[in-house]
Amino acid sequence: MLTEKDYKFLKRAVELAKLALNKGEEPFGSVLVSESGEILFEGHNETVSIDATRHPEFEIARWAAKNLTPEERKKATVYTSGEHCPMCAAAHGWAGLGRIIYAASSKQLTTWLTEFGAPPARVKPIPIQEVISDVEVIGPVDEFSEILKSYHKQNFENKK
Repeated sequence: MLTEKDYKFLKRAVELAKLALNKGEEPFGSVLVSESGEILFEGHNETVSIDATRHPEFEIARWAAKNLTPEERKKATVYTSGEHCPMCAAAHGWAGLGRIIYAASSKQLTTWLTEFGAPPARVKPIPIQEVISDVEVIGPVDEFSEILKSYHKQNFENKK
């Protein structure tokens, strides 16, 4: 189902999640890739250092809306370490971006955080398909589960 190119860009999103973790941020990273395979934008969470809405998927949607044509947005792919939250899924939909490939699901993250003893999230985790309906969504990708679980565990432990 996923190509070598998909794995390459998803791996980059996971690397960006690690970079965020190393900076004291929540471990989420995302990459926007054009139809031709060019990285157009990449980022990671900046929710601690800047503001709570600075999710990379939201930043991608904002950047794409300003810098790409509607057709370019539709043909682009967002690769992300974690499934979009409802805010980011809505931004993705409003910006008219194309497919989404994520490494870990919101359901997995919720399970992991519960296992670590974290309180429930303030915002309800909703699958992307319940927020936007006309986008191809692929995920989770099991090869990245254990590494992402370890990043989230480290993040939780760092905040104790």
